[in-house]
Amino acid sequence: MSEEKHHHFFNHHKKDEEQPAGEYGYSETEVVTATGEGEYERYKKEEKEHKHKQHLGEAGAIAAGAFALYEKHEAKKDPEHAHRHKITEEVAAAAAVGAGGYVFHEHHEKKKDHKDAEEASGEKKHHHLFG
Repeated sequence: MSEEKHHHFFNHHKKDEEQPAGEYGYSETEVVTATGEGEYERYKKEEKEHKHKQHLGEAGAIAAGAFALYEKHEAKKDPEHAHRHKITEEVAAAAAVGAGGYVFHEHHEKKKDHKDAEEASGEKKHHHLFG
C-alpha cells in the first residue's frame, strides 16, 4: 500500500527520480550562448510584454476616468441619489489613479528592458540632447 500512486493537480515535480544529465552535467533543455543572443531575445520579449501591459493599463485608466466623469454627471442629474453617485465617482477616480501608476511602472520596466537589450546586443549607445 505504500507504493500506491497519488494523483494531484500539481504533480509535475518528481522528488524520487533524478533528471538525467548530459555529458557535462547540463540537461538537454539548457542552452548556453556565448554571444548573448538568447539574452537579447529575452529582453526584447520582456520589453514587448511590458508594452502590452502598459497599453492595457492605459485602457483601464481611461475607462475608470470615464466612469468617474459619468458618475459625477449622474450626481448632478439625480440629486436624490447624489451621495451614492459621489462615492462611486471617488472610487472610480481612485481606480483611475491606480491604473495610471501601473502604467507609469510598466513604462519604466519597458525602458529598462530596452536598455538591457541594447547592452546585450552590443549596440552603440546614442546620446541625445534631451533624454
